[in-house]
Amino acid sequence: MPDTNKILQPLYLKVKRHILDNIGSGKWRAAARVPSENDLVKTFGVSRMTANRALRELSHEGVLVRIAGVGSFVADQHAHAHPLEIRGIADEIKRRGHAHRAEVISLERVQAVASLSKDFGIAARSELFSSCIVHFENDEPIQLEDRHVLPSLAPDYLKVNFTLTTPYDYLIKVAPLQEAEHLMRAVMPDERTRKHLSMKRNEPCLLMVRRTWTAGKIASIARLFYPGSRYEISGRFRP
Repeated sequence: MPDTNKILQPLYLKVKRHILDNIGSGKWRAAARVPSENDLVKTFGVSRMTANRALRELSHEGVLVRIAGVGSFVADQHAHAHPLEIRGIADEIKRRGHAHRAEVISLERVQAVASLSKDFGIAARSELFSSCIVHFENDEPIQLEDRHVLPSLAPDYLKVNFTLTTPYDYLIKVAPLQEAEHLMRAVMPDERTRKHLSMKRNEPCLLMVRRTWTAGKIASIARLFYPGSRYEISGRFRP
């Protein structure tokens, strides 16, 4: 029986996937020149418009750099995120054509310290769920996720295998996002953070504190640490 998904897949996506696969495998590294529109037309038997769309979209997504009259080149895949978007780290990594995996450092019940009690609007020493997870991009640590969750909004949180899914993906399903807040700043990491992210001594990191609300309550507070030398925050805005 023919593969319906392959038959229905637009041709420009087939071209994009070919380019992403070669970049993801390491065959085409940063600054490498990728096949031209003419080369793609001959290889895939597509129209010039189709080849152009694939290259154009990859350029807009930051995967390629196009230089008029010269060609298209693999961009430095320096990890980055948009400050106004709410997206899971796994999706972010996969959009770059890279592989994601996670290592769970801890998953437990804790008592809320004073600052967390205030943030969540709960009594001091109330129970919270806590998780600490390192996310890897192509086996390189890119994010340390230190998260606290309100048990009443995600009662099965501690039962989830977070090597198969992410806290973000799980919480979106059980506690639909109503509102979110981001706070970003540069900080010097403590020894634990530096170790988990394989950072050099005296290297700063980016810290994003993300609060999410569900049903009028704060459902989760996550402290997301990124190595400063391997991650950036970028965005394009329109008033």
